[in-house]
Amino acid sequence: MQKLALIFIFLCSAILSGQAIYEDERYVPETDTLVLQNLGHWQDKKFGLLMHWGAYSQWGIVESWSLCPEDYGWCERNKGSDPQNYFQYVKDYEALKNTFNPIKFNPENWAKAAEYAGMKYMVFTTKHHDGFSMFDSKYTDYKVTDAACPFSTHPRANITKEVFDAFRKNDFWVGAYFSKPDWNHDNYWDPNFPPFDRNVNYDPALYPEKWQKYVDFTHNQILELLTDYGDVDILWLDGGWVRKRDQQNIDENYAEKFLENKANNGFIKHRIVNQDINMDELVVKARQKQPGLIVVDRAVHGKNQNYLTPENRVPEKTLPYPWESCIISGGGWSHTPNAEYMTGREGIHMLIDIVAKGGNLLLNIAPGPDGEWQQGAYDLLKAYGDWMKVNESGIYNTRPIAPFKEDNICMTQNKEGNIFLFYMAKDDENKVPAELQITSIDPKAGTKITMLGSDEALRWKKMNKGFKITIPEKLRNNLPCKEAWTFKIEEINH
Repeated sequence: MQKLALIFIFLCSAILSGQAIYEDERYVPETDTLVLQNLGHWQDKKFGLLMHWGAYSQWGIVESWSLCPEDYGWCERNKGSDPQNYFQYVKDYEALKNTFNPIKFNPENWAKAAEYAGMKYMVFTTKHHDGFSMFDSKYTDYKVTDAACPFSTHPRANITKEVFDAFRKNDFWVGAYFSKPDWNHDNYWDPNFPPFDRNVNYDPALYPEKWQKYVDFTHNQILELLTDYGDVDILWLDGGWVRKRDQQNIDENYAEKFLENKANNGFIKHRIVNQDINMDELVVKARQKQPGLIVVDRAVHGKNQNYLTPENRVPEKTLPYPWESCIISGGGWSHTPNAEYMTGREGIHMLIDIVAKGGNLLLNIAPGPDGEWQQGAYDLLKAYGDWMKVNESGIYNTRPIAPFKEDNICMTQNKEGNIFLFYMAKDDENKVPAELQITSIDPKAGTKITMLGSDEALRWKKMNKGFKITIPEKLRNNLPCKEAWTFKIEEINH
């Protein structure tokens, strides 16, 4: 009781002071030597593609969440024949399977654009929380290959297989996004009871046989993906609320949700429920199918979260474990009509900032209901590619170096000991200044400094603190790229 009281007081004070409450980002290191080796290779890749796609793209709404009876903005319902009638809305949403027909689907176009951008791995939503399987699962009829779906007659109907194959041909690592909760499955949301929130709508402890059937279903679908769809490098699991809990977790949740209720003048958003999916057992079985598989059990602290995934945010500093920021490129996670995409400058600067802090960027692009990307996505990836052709050696196979950033100059270091300085253009700049002074690095005599994209050795001199680089006017007027310029420093003492 004393601990609950302390939690209550802490949450009250945080809410009243307007502070955001983030879960503690803890990390449990992996021990499997092959997984550790693959994690190192993954950290060298730096830049990946995430794609959210499903039948929901036809409505241009946020993926799955409008099915969830919680009081959040992303759960709003404004489509269908009667969006005010929840149960009718669910019927209309699930009937999107019967009209999903992305006849322009051509994953080779996506792989080609992503490869040009410099992306090295891809994560695809094989199934989101709504339960609609974008692969030919034998364990459900709620899938893209079901006869009721018009795309099922298309020769490329098994979308996940086609996506995986297309990207593998372009030397991408393949990641399978998979949602642990499935809101279409009778053993998760039992049709005899209304759903309360995002969680299972019955107590698994009271209905253990029903819950075991759901666990078996989940394991079977995941193992199906790891058996029938070629080499899979990353299993990217979402729905972190589906996890094992102890009674203390559940008791403390009541204090937290009471405060959330009071603070928002609404009803309780969602509960904590013990939903033990037997992850340890699943990971053993998964790695029997795919040795060295990287597993990302998102937001579940423990040994099955091989790297952490800050969502739609970039940490302020370097982090002492493998991590990846998953970021929306334009619109939302799912298809948004007339989406506005980040500019090339915004995207390039974000990649540099993340890599300098030791992370990877997983950039989300959402295909539309016709099976095509919007032009803004292609334009953004072209801007990335134009820049990466010149500067990629400062991005790939690098690690952070203190202090990682000085003003608008980010830093990385490769395995040979070379340091790269990225001068990120300010809002009103279209070329690098004539002189750059860096105080946090002290080169030794004989160090060679060049701008990537140019062979010319640049003049530099030591200062009382750090050093200064002089960039000649001829180079400043004929820069090898836009948005950010990279200086390579060889043989320095730091």
